[in-house]
Amino acid sequence: MKRAGIWIFLHALLAVYSLSSVFSKLAATEPFLSPKFCLYYGMVIVLLGVYAIGWQQVIRHLPLTVAFANKAVTVVWGFLYGILFFQERVTAMKVIGLLTVVAGVVLYAYADEEEDPNE
Repeated sequence: MKRAGIWIFLHALLAVYSLSSVFSKLAATEPFLSPKFCLYYGMVIVLLGVYAIGWQQVIRHLPLTVAFANKAVTVVWGFLYGILFFQERVTAMKVIGLLTVVAGVVLYAYADEEEDPNE
């Protein structure tokens, strides 16, 4: 896989991973073992299965430290999903925290590229 492709794949995979939290929260709102609870919980299992298989492919192409550091991007997805699905409020402190996480991931990615002897 080309470098840009693996980065896109990684971040799409992290979006899928964080979507499992949406279904987990939806399951928590339903009575235990009700049909909707089982459906939502089943989606959590499916999404985590897709993530687990995809994660194996990511770490074949990226150093584990880089791939794992990018998992912080799930905060961004959680923020967006909270707004879209649960009408959570956007506050200045949440946005500052979000930007801090994104800046950290970007800095770490650039630091990795500078140290990569294969590039």
